[in-house]
Amino acid sequence: MTGSPSAYSVGFVFCMAAFLNAWRQHRRRGGFPLPPGPTGLPLIGSLLNIDSSHPWLSYEEWGKRHGGLVYANILGKDFIIINSVEVAHDLLERRSAAYSDRPYIPANELFGMDFNSGLLPYGNQWRLHRKLFNTALNKKAISRYEPISLSKARQLVENLLDEPEDFAKHCKTFATATIMAAIYGYEVAPKNDPFVTKVEHFVGLFKEALTPERAALLIAFPFLAHIPSWLPGGEYKQKAAECRALAEDVLTSPVEYVMENMAAGTAGKSVVHDLLGTQNSEEYEDTIKAVAASAFLGGAETNDALLQVFILAMVLHPEIQAKAREEIDRVVGTHRLPDFGDRPDLPYVEAVYRETFRWRPVVPSALPHMTVRSDIYQGMYIPKGAIVLTNIWAMAHDETRFDNPMAFIPERHLTSAGTLAEETHLVLLSVLDGEIHMFAFVSGVDADGLCSRSCPGKHFADQSVWGAIVTMLATLRIAKACDEFGNEIDIKAEFTGGLSSAPKPFVCSITPCSSSAEDFIGTRHEHAY
Repeated sequence: MTGSPSAYSVGFVFCMAAFLNAWRQHRRRGGFPLPPGPTGLPLIGSLLNIDSSHPWLSYEEWGKRHGGLVYANILGKDFIIINSVEVAHDLLERRSAAYSDRPYIPANELFGMDFNSGLLPYGNQWRLHRKLFNTALNKKAISRYEPISLSKARQLVENLLDEPEDFAKHCKTFATATIMAAIYGYEVAPKNDPFVTKVEHFVGLFKEALTPERAALLIAFPFLAHIPSWLPGGEYKQKAAECRALAEDVLTSPVEYVMENMAAGTAGKSVVHDLLGTQNSEEYEDTIKAVAASAFLGGAETNDALLQVFILAMVLHPEIQAKAREEIDRVVGTHRLPDFGDRPDLPYVEAVYRETFRWRPVVPSALPHMTVRSDIYQGMYIPKGAIVLTNIWAMAHDETRFDNPMAFIPERHLTSAGTLAEETHLVLLSVLDGEIHMFAFVSGVDADGLCSRSCPGKHFADQSVWGAIVTMLATLRIAKACDEFGNEIDIKAEFTGGLSSAPKPFVCSITPCSSSAEDFIGTRHEHAY
């Protein structure tokens, strides 16, 4: 049966409209093609081709088929996915001024997270945040907190020996206590700290609500953020109101704590203490609150996840743990615990540290960037306003750089002579504080001489995580747990999905590696964070 003339006419009109739109897009691009990528469906684009729990795996698969730079249309928006270290270096470092904006996500404001430095659009407010970060968290300034990092690391080991079954809780407490001490001079209570409880609830609400797929929907259809709370799906707005209230408390309470101590003359050294002493205005105080809370929120969760990744790797690889401990005993001796002065002489420990970052990046796909103007890269057109996703996972598991990339192999970061292989510095290792953490923490600079979208807390994260890892290696034996019959319990390396990734719950055994290690830590004495 043939179609009616009217049906042919409608079809012809649709075809002509599609042709004209494609022709206009081609002219707008100056004849340059978009980067290759998956073929999508009308309206929704490539949305259905993405694993919503582990989107970085979908992006990695696209990269294997289409290359280091991939284009996708998702719900009508242009997405550029970077799967290659070289492309990331070229675009995000060498051309950072064109790629340093952030897309507007209505949920950030809705949930009270719009103060976060990592989510700010490229502009004057963001520059002021970066200036304060560079003042307070530069490498020289952060070195003042080395004693705090080591003290908290040793308290972590004490807690792990006292309650090894609660290792995940102790990693979280360490990450929170270390950064709270440095940022606010605040000593976290060992259990049920009121401020920490509020922060955990706040972060939990935000992560639950802002899944990657929901963020994409809100970018494409902003009106969804305004659905009344009494309609189906409206509980989203109820959680948003609760989150906004918590955000205000997270911003204000710890800074007020510092100000009260400063007035009483009892304030110790901290990032907020130093920043408050430089200027005195309400606007500047609000910026300090935002910068401090951004540093805390970003660092606490990622450092916690990194330490759990390390413990999992050590359970699965006792031979690596033993080799690292042998190096520590040989270089440091058994009369003291290692400190930061020993770091240059512990290359194998450094390789274990680097491999912890590479093996399972805790933020496998970095916070999205957005282009501030169109660009041409290797003959391909990148549109203005495109959302740029950096696939950390694909870079850390690039088979052309890493043999057997899913395996935990510290030796890949060493030369045949046992020294650190400097070329691995050029490989993106992980993400911290929601920013790209690449090229051995080296980042590009923008026109003002400030680092662009690199991790502002990179020096503190490096210091605290290394301190914890070297202390655990020197004092603990981390192994598989045994069942009631004395048989080892096998575990699998399984990880959560969403905005960040951490090991799923597992069991293990944690004991002192020697009597001298137990004596150094002092597990028989009371301790507190």
